Amino acid sequence: MRYLTDRKRAMGMGSAKTGTAHFWSMKVSSVALLILIPLFVFTFGPMLGAPHEEVLAYFAHPFPAIVAALTLIVGFKHFNEGAQTMIEDYVHGTTQKIVIIAVTCLSYGAAATGLFAIAKIAL
Repeated sequence: MRYLTDRKRAMGMGSAKTGTAHFWSMKVSSVALLILIPLFVFTFGPMLGAPHEEVLAYFAHPFPAIVAALTLIVGFKHFNEGAQTMIEDYVHGTTQKIVIIAVTCLSYGAAATGLFAIAKIAL
């Protein structure tokens, strides 16, 4: 029978060395989203059902365009980090790396598409 302490079982396993930075990044982005989502709802909401020309004129102003862009950037960054954490917990091996790369590409692609659309409307 082997008598190993918890410390001895953990020896050699190493650490990822990024847990604290990832934790704080998720906390900061969630607080930013706590502010940005209501701002986005109150700036985007009045334009629902409005004519196309009125929406274009509204988003040509800097404040609604910046709020929408910041919400997209922070939201997709937060999504990417949360999805990566979930994948790291439940998927292992080579599949884990492939799925993380796919989710990261999806997140950056969606954010870029949204930013392009906002820039096209605002400019």
